[in-house]
Amino acid sequence: MSPITQAVLIFGVMLVLMALRTPIAVAMFCAGATGYVAQAGWLPLASFLNTQAFARFASYDLSVIPLFILMGNFATQGGISRALFQFAAAVMARFKGGLAMASVLACGAFGAICGSSVATAATITQVALPEMRKHGYSGRLTTGALAAGGTLGILIPPSVPLVIYAILTEQNIAKLFAAAMLPGLIAVLGYMVAIAIYVRLVPGQAPEHDEAPALTLQALSGILPIAAVFLIVFGGIYSGLFTPTEGAAVGAAATFVAALLKREITWAGFQQCFLATAQTSAMIFLIFLGADLMNAALALTQVPSQLSAVVQGWGLPPLAVVAAILLFYVVLGAVMDELSMLLLTIPIFFPVVMGLDFGMPAESVALWFGIMVLMTVGFGMLAPPVGLNVYVVNSMAPGVPIAESYRGVLPFLLSDTVRTVLLLFFPPLSLWLVQYIG
Repeated sequence: MSPITQAVLIFGVMLVLMALRTPIAVAMFCAGATGYVAQAGWLPLASFLNTQAFARFASYDLSVIPLFILMGNFATQGGISRALFQFAAAVMARFKGGLAMASVLACGAFGAICGSSVATAATITQVALPEMRKHGYSGRLTTGALAAGGTLGILIPPSVPLVIYAILTEQNIAKLFAAAMLPGLIAVLGYMVAIAIYVRLVPGQAPEHDEAPALTLQALSGILPIAAVFLIVFGGIYSGLFTPTEGAAVGAAATFVAALLKREITWAGFQQCFLATAQTSAMIFLIFLGADLMNAALALTQVPSQLSAVVQGWGLPPLAVVAAILLFYVVLGAVMDELSMLLLTIPIFFPVVMGLDFGMPAESVALWFGIMVLMTVGFGMLAPPVGLNVYVVNSMAPGVPIAESYRGVLPFLLSDTVRTVLLLFFPPLSLWLVQYIG
């Protein structure tokens, strides 16, 4: 059996198991184990599992993931989201479609201390959805804006997918966060522009005028905890006061203090923060293990290394290769979640990209490619037929058909496409802030 055939069969087993609704971590583990045994036998597989599981989970760098997740859970349970939306509404409600824009701003601000797309979408939806429906916004625009805004949870640092990319490619987490700052802000601006255009081109989606609440000192004070946590975490990281992992721990503690000051977190909510963190972290770590085994089975076929040589032999423009990879991510996003895609594909695609000549230093290429992948991952959170964010927000909006929610995200997918093309052809947009980090 040829290596290509073996690799295709490994992927085929995984896709069949996924079609049978097997958890993605189990699907990758079983596919990888089958491929490994077929090529090397049972004893090498047992030896691999005996060492790899401990080596993976004993990594100090991995501790940053549950810490950032815990920080987001404290923010969710602490009632910070309501203050963010109220402030954003006071700023934006005087514009047509202002509450939809406010929901995007609130998602962006919440994403600065969350790091999870689904958590950002679900949390802001709880406070923004009732207000938008009360003011006459259509279910299409409401759910579309909230689902798209949720992706800012991973586009604006801290970002769990970006941390995973950094670990897989051995890149500096702080530099990746800096590289994501400007693209994240472009995403916020792009979504707001999409809303402004959409409500003018499609009548009846938003009221002509919103009741603009007063921008009071109380509303302004509501965002101070978010600003303080953001400055403490990223100010400490970039000043060299502590590492990203230590920054995540400090951020979790600071967010807990902010939640206490809001006086909205309960003992049950406090316990739920740790339970949700443990569940999410366990899911991610199991996906790590499944992806490690599947990548090891693929490595035995030598297809990843052969793929790199083949692509370089084609003589295609480097940007065309990256564009093809991003299109593949869009297609793969229809059947896989973002973390699984990264863990499975980065070990294959990263060597291919690093072997191409972009006229930039290797580190710059690695950082830029990470941001490009992150942008595409956000696209997959909205695009049908899966679009996890769309499902989450739609489930919280009774009476809104899922088809309407998918129509609602189309303007934002167009904005995502424009932003991705812009970043693809202008890498300095991603690398501008990195130059200021030593």
